Amino acid sequence: MFSSGVPINTNQRTHPGSALVIAVKDFARNPGGMRNLEETVPAPGELSVAMIGVQEGSEVDLDLSLEAVHEGIFVSGTASVHVVGECSRCLDPLAYDLDVDIQEMFFFEGLAPVRAAKEDDNESLDDEQRLVENDHIDLEPLLRDVVVTALPFRPVCREDCQGLCSVCGIRLADEPGHHHEDLDPRWAALSGLAEDQEN
Repeated sequence: MFSSGVPINTNQRTHPGSALVIAVKDFARNPGGMRNLEETVPAPGELSVAMIGVQEGSEVDLDLSLEAVHEGIFVSGTASVHVVGECSRCLDPLAYDLDVDIQEMFFFEGLAPVRAAKEDDNESLDDEQRLVENDHIDLEPLLRDVVVTALPFRPVCREDCQGLCSVCGIRLADEPGHHHEDLDPRWAALSGLAEDQEN
């Protein structure tokens, strides 16, 4: 919850149904004003990549500072999540805790800096600018960005994981000397002919 010396009414703090939409009206227009947010909220969906991610509804521990400045609200701190998935090499299950750093400015409408554009295709050079809307800030897109970018694209259970045999699928860590005879297909016919002659 917010720690500011004055209790905050939870019903006034967030939009109904979203624990990640935070009301900032009480201090937003007072540069230098600050609130601390220490709270556990349910994880939104889509905090994942192909083989690993945060399960929707699992706990997200927020430890954030919200500081009012002339341009908007600066949010900083950490979010802690529990990540689950599987190793991309051996397919063993993975699970670990992940802390991600958050540092983001939410601009008041009309005060966001003009974004530079590329000369060739007029695309923005800057990342998406986040806004204070109706005296609220929405932390969900920010949380999704910082968590997803911190996830490994090819997670491994350990750096030296040998994975699975490409021929039979056996776990190579369980069979250190495991291998298959690699017979050149050009010799396969001759091998069969030799067996026929022996018979």
